[in-house]
Order: sequence, then structure tokens, then C-alpha cells
Amino acid sequence: MVGVTDLVTFGETMLRLSPPRGDRLETAEAFDVQAGGAESNVAAGAARLGADAVWLSKLPESPLGRRIVGELRSHGVRTGVAWADPDGSRVGTYYLEHGGEPRGTTVVYDRADAAITTVEPDELPTSALESASRFHTTGITPALSERAAETTTALLRAAGEAGVTRSFDLNYRAKLWDPETARDAYEALFEHVDTLFVPRRDAREVLGREGDAVAIANGLAAEFGFETVVVTRGSEGAVALRNGTLTEQEVFDADTFDAIGTGDAFVAGYLAKRIDGGDVAAALEWAAAAAALKRTIAGDVAVITPADVDGVVDGAAGIDR
Repeated sequence: MVGVTDLVTFGETMLRLSPPRGDRLETAEAFDVQAGGAESNVAAGAARLGADAVWLSKLPESPLGRRIVGELRSHGVRTGVAWADPDGSRVGTYYLEHGGEPRGTTVVYDRADAAITTVEPDELPTSALESASRFHTTGITPALSERAAETTTALLRAAGEAGVTRSFDLNYRAKLWDPETARDAYEALFEHVDTLFVPRRDAREVLGREGDAVAIANGLAAEFGFETVVVTRGSEGAVALRNGTLTEQEVFDADTFDAIGTGDAFVAGYLAKRIDGGDVAAALEWAAAAAALKRTIAGDVAVITPADVDGVVDGAAGIDR
């Protein structure tokens, strides 16, 4: 991959299958199909906001694998895929059943033995890291398999050796592993991370942190030496601690049509603004605006533009000029 790359991400992307709203998985006769994965969501969101983004992964060389690549490329993402024999691997899927209260939304994963579980560093076009500004991955990827965990570590280390700023979104998934196992794995990676994104809930329940978001950010930065810690706190907004300076950001009001991918849109907005030269305060504004916009959009990806984000930040959303 030739030229300067703003952002490289690494992780699994699945196919998301959703029945029409109100239908149950066990009786649905039709499904909407889209690509969805934390790291590719970030790459797509950042690309739509002006960053040159590359997504690294492994997929079977099959129509389903090509479907994922085609969809990500439609959002402006460059893809670096290790293609696997389709007879011995598969694309992971997940099923999303939207439901209002009291039923709620249900997610069912079917991702065992996906191609990503056999990924190795030398299969991937990691040359993109040599000219990259930032590398991003999440806590989902090392939970998928021992090889995926080893490759995550190798890419974080390679990015550091190349002078790339590395970010990591904790993104804990209880359906993949228990808190104790996850904590050990996360903390083993932290020496290779410059910017940490962590929900306050996960910091408490998985990392064993106490106190409010500010205390959590200070404690993590002090113990692990992160340059930046961003703690999200749901409807209360987010805080960022960078080199001892604290910045707070409120949420922007939004109607929720589809909340899946909101956290990834937040990260995409933050990284895109930092890549563009914005400071932490501006990046947090963009992150919060991108997250609010995503809640109004169906699917995993925040299909937004810089003008959309600026409109929310400037208070002009919803005005047709």
C-alpha cells in the first residue's frame, strides 16, 4: 500500500443480519444484511470524515468475504485482507433483533471458526503501518482466539516500533470471555497502547477501577503510562485526560433509531479530528457529535459527513439551508 496512511485498524468484520423491526428471529422471513465490526466501523467512520483509512483482517475468499470488502470500500476504506481457503474457514455472522421495552434488543453471535481466528501477522500487508499516523484495534479481537491475540500484540508492537500512535478501545464483550480473563489480556497489551478508550462501566467491572470517570482516567494513566485516556460515561458524556490535562464533553441529544456502532462512531470522530490536527477538546466534540448522529442511522456504520458533524457541533442540525 503506497503513500501516507492516516489510520490503520485491525479486527474482525462480520455480516449483520436483522429482521424487520418488530419481527422475531425465530419467525422472520427476511433479513437486512450489512457488514459490521468494531474496527472496520471505526475505519469507515473515519474515512467518511476525511481520513485515509486502511482496515486489516482475514476473510474466506468467497462471495461473503468479498461482500464485506465491497461494502467497506464503498465507504472509502482501503482494505488489506489475508484471503483464506473458503473450504476451511468462514465469515462470522451476528443476528440483531430490534425490540422495544420490555423486550429490548437481542444479539446472537455465530462467529466460531471464522477466518480471523487463524490470522497471523505475516499474512497481513502490514507495510501500511510504516507510513501510518495512527493504529487502532479493540479488546474484541484478542478474545477471538490465541492467534488473534498474538497478532494483535504483534501489530501493536510493530506500530510502536514505527513511531505510530496506537489506540485501543476496551470494548469488553461478556459473550466472548469473563472479566478476569479479559483483564489479564488487556493489561498485557497496555504497554503497547498510547490512547485508551474505555467505558466507565467496563473500567469498574473488568479493570476493577473505583471512583468517577476522572479518577479512573487518572488512575489508568498513572499506572500504565497512557498519553491519553478517554472515559465514556453514557448519557453523562465523556472525559479525556491527556498529559495531565482534563477535558470534559457532554452528549448531544439524539433520537435513537439504531444504537449499534455508537461507540465506534465516537472513536471514529475523535480519531478523524485528531488526524486533522484538532486538539483533544475539538476531537471530543467531534466524537460526541458523530456518536449522536450514528444513533439516528440504521446499521453498524456511521454514514455521515464532516458537514453533518459540524452541523451538530454548531447547533445547526436539522436546519435545511
